[in-house]
Amino acid sequence: MFNIQTFSPVGSQATAAPSIFTYSTTDTLSQVLAPNYFYGVSFNEGDIVRVECAEGSRVVKYVSGVFVNDSVLANRVIVTDSSQFANIDSTKEYFIDGIIDMTGVSIVVPPGGINLKGYDFNVSGLVCDDDAYTMFVSESIAIGSGDVLGMDYSISVTGAASKVYELYDATGFNAFEFQRINYNNCTNLGDLYDYRQGLELGTGRFGGSPSLTLHGIWLGGFRITTSIVRSMSDTTTEPLFKSGTLFQMNSRFLTDINCDLGNLQPFCDFVPLDFPNEGTVQFKGVIMTRDGVSNSDDTNITPNLTAADLACDWDGNIGMNNTFVGGTLTNTAEATTPISQVDEVYDMAGTWSASDLQHFDSPSSNVLRHLGSDPKDFRVSFNFVVESGRDDTIAIELVKTDGTTPTVEFKQTRVINNLQGSRDVAYFTGSFNIRLNKNDLVDWQVSNLTDTSNVTVELDSSWIIEER
Repeated sequence: MFNIQTFSPVGSQATAAPSIFTYSTTDTLSQVLAPNYFYGVSFNEGDIVRVECAEGSRVVKYVSGVFVNDSVLANRVIVTDSSQFANIDSTKEYFIDGIIDMTGVSIVVPPGGINLKGYDFNVSGLVCDDDAYTMFVSESIAIGSGDVLGMDYSISVTGAASKVYELYDATGFNAFEFQRINYNNCTNLGDLYDYRQGLELGTGRFGGSPSLTLHGIWLGGFRITTSIVRSMSDTTTEPLFKSGTLFQMNSRFLTDINCDLGNLQPFCDFVPLDFPNEGTVQFKGVIMTRDGVSNSDDTNITPNLTAADLACDWDGNIGMNNTFVGGTLTNTAEATTPISQVDEVYDMAGTWSASDLQHFDSPSSNVLRHLGSDPKDFRVSFNFVVESGRDDTIAIELVKTDGTTPTVEFKQTRVINNLQGSRDVAYFTGSFNIRLNKNDLVDWQVSNLTDTSNVTVELDSSWIIEER
């Protein structure tokens, strides 16, 4: 036997160094795939051969009548010229060996899909500066395309009115997924129709106006994570992610992107109706700037969405707002609550003004309604100043209504202080936890446990509900 690295004899049975054979060619396009070039040389199963050339060496092994190494895997096509993208075979992996000039050539992605890989985004790439050009296309809308999978290469499509993709999912169940792909100075990333899901991991957008438009119904979601955006065009008004024809995403759009937008560029133009399921537009740990400046009040980042929308669940972000589920009601105009019976509850009178409602609304005075399904656990804090008959015992209680039977979730009693002058009040403060389901209503009620003296909740009394 022989050392696989040095081919020097090792072991007691090694009696001689291996034979050396030479092959030469003047054809610079030739590729030595195996030692079959050497006339009169026979090989046995398992023989190890090292092939050396000016560009380096390769160790190969004789297995079942063929030589196997990384560059001649049976299901890999090594791409050194754009012509090799003709008639894509979906059972093969296409390995991008260098920077490929795609001038005049579009890649037709068949219904079986395409799988692309490279060395990395510096060494492997697809480039084209043609005008009115599309790099990846479907044969037709009716035929469509399958999975589009890619890893470790770059794309540069820089011509006027050009784009990277115009692809139609053949079944509605295919994926658009990439790892460590850089888009460099692209005019437009293009259009995707009715794909099931998208995934970008470690991708980059550098220069140009790389807007990607999503069309049709996406049964899954789109996740772009550990990704970066830099050096965007300062004249483009096209968003990085654009809502296209009849767009609807049935699962989440999630990102933790590190993004520096151009002067006029939105991040996305999605609207709440694009996401029928609550809390599925998820910005989690995003760093967002515009020309290097962080401004969470910049409404052009997401011109049609706010953190308060039921479709949105945003937290841990820098340079854009976060979602704080809950809201506040404040008494902005006093009114007397008439008490006609002792120990009978009545709704607190007054004008209760709502503020900062997120995933809640206020269908009537002093009432809050939970619009979402998640979260369910909340904390209620309150601060009421209540006026009534001196030395009367007053009770307040928070009532939850789930569409059937009201339940008392919290109750507090205080005695009206006998103060000097005409103002006799009690102070109600505290906090407690509550669990709310979708469309549950909560409101405060008051009762006089002593007599029928009326009750007034004073100006600026307030209560707040917030996610635990």
